[in-house]
Amino acid sequence: MRDFLFVHAYMWLKAGHIIFVVAWMAGLLVYPRYKIHQLSGEPGGELATTMSESAARLRRIILTPSMHLVWIFALIMLWLNPGLFSTGWFLVKLPLVLILTGLHFWLVRVGSAIDAGTSKMTARRLRLMNELPFILLIGIVLLAVPKPF
Repeated sequence: MRDFLFVHAYMWLKAGHIIFVVAWMAGLLVYPRYKIHQLSGEPGGELATTMSESAARLRRIILTPSMHLVWIFALIMLWLNPGLFSTGWFLVKLPLVLILTGLHFWLVRVGSAIDAGTSKMTARRLRLMNELPFILLIGIVLLAVPKPF
């Protein structure tokens, strides 16, 4: 019975982890788009203001809380199942997740600089950087689901 409860609880944690990964990824893919539109608008104009406000709400309500919850669920699962640290797929996945987390903080910093008018980021460069979360997601999912090694 104890094993059943452990597995059941672990599955609920994993479900929460996946739900917030989806929300985090959605935010990471949309946030730079808001900033791209903001950069293409007249500073102080309606488009730039709307995109800045939308990006701030997205960051505050979805993006950052989802990242925190992804990490909380992940750390609890690791605490419950420390054997993951001895699996090859996890040891390759972890650096990709750390890069994704760093990218999150970088995008928020760039967004703040765009809001302040001090960013040297171009819309073209930001469009290219906008592809990186999806590329990292592909690698993470291909490691976490089929567990190739």
